[in-house]
Amino acid sequence: MNESITQIKDTTGNPAPLGLLGFGMTTVLLNLHNAGFYELNSMVLAMGICYGGAAQIIAGIMEWRKSNTFAATAFISYGFFWLSLVTLIVLAKLGWGAPSDETAMAAYLAIWGVFTAVMFVGTLRLNLALQVVFGSLAILFFLLAIADFTGASAGFKHATGYEGIFCGLSAMYAGLAQVLNELFGKSVLPLGPVPIKK
Repeated sequence: MNESITQIKDTTGNPAPLGLLGFGMTTVLLNLHNAGFYELNSMVLAMGICYGGAAQIIAGIMEWRKSNTFAATAFISYGFFWLSLVTLIVLAKLGWGAPSDETAMAAYLAIWGVFTAVMFVGTLRLNLALQVVFGSLAILFFLLAIADFTGASAGFKHATGYEGIFCGLSAMYAGLAQVLNELFGKSVLPLGPVPIKK
């Protein structure tokens, strides 16, 4: 008896650029604040809720549907990171919770640094562009944690902000490169070599 096999082709778009741009653009804007260009304001908080938060979560769910565990974990986690960061600021402003002191913030940032460092190991199976994004993000989290834990100088915090701007720009590059490379059908913006998987 002949058995027919039905193959289902995935015709949905690549959600990774949405997630990378949601993360990258929001990270740049927050770290312009950290670098001392402006105070923390509603623009940063709105980006944290809408683009850094909601858009990344949507991208992560789309990656889950594509069976991409790494991207789903990354985008959904960092989407909720942004929502949690905005929430801890707003809860304190509304008087619904005690403001987080420097030690609490250092612990919060350090645990995200540990998570990101392990995710960075995963990017060693991906491309160079993502290695730069996750590597610089892990460094950013640890620098921010050190700044809060030690009560570092304004100069150290501003320098950390510049490192964060680099991280955000690297994520924007990775996202926009995927969009342009797909549109043009060639490597317009290179993502770097992909290791041979054994």
